[in-house]
Amino acid sequence: MTSEAVRRVQSGSPWEESHGFARAVAAGDRVLVAGTTAFKGRVLYGEGDPYEQAKVAFTGAVEAIGEFGLGIDAVIRTRMYLSHVRDVEAVGRAHKELFDAVRPVSTLLVVEGFVDPRILVEVEIEAFRGAVDS
Repeated sequence: MTSEAVRRVQSGSPWEESHGFARAVAAGDRVLVAGTTAFKGRVLYGEGDPYEQAKVAFTGAVEAIGEFGLGIDAVIRTRMYLSHVRDVEAVGRAHKELFDAVRPVSTLLVVEGFVDPRILVEVEIEAFRGAVDS
């Protein structure tokens, strides 16, 4: 795969610049979205509310694949990272509301914590673009 076949987009997150990563990368028929939280710029949405944070994070991740002309129906994998097991149902409900019709494969993990202790949820998605010309 040539470097021309790989395209990257940024969302403006301060962590993208300071840590040197892209929000999303399209390579061949796949689009991968980096870990996404409920931060928009320097503002955290849904502080203290795992359901709201999950909705905001997934919306941001879906917006990233939109940069490649894709929508929610292209999502084939989701990953959810939670800081508390007590939030599994709330985050699962947000996931179901967004992805029930699509049914991507999914992983949900409880982790020790995030770079900001107010973050309760971080998500990743992977999308499929179908046949791509080489």
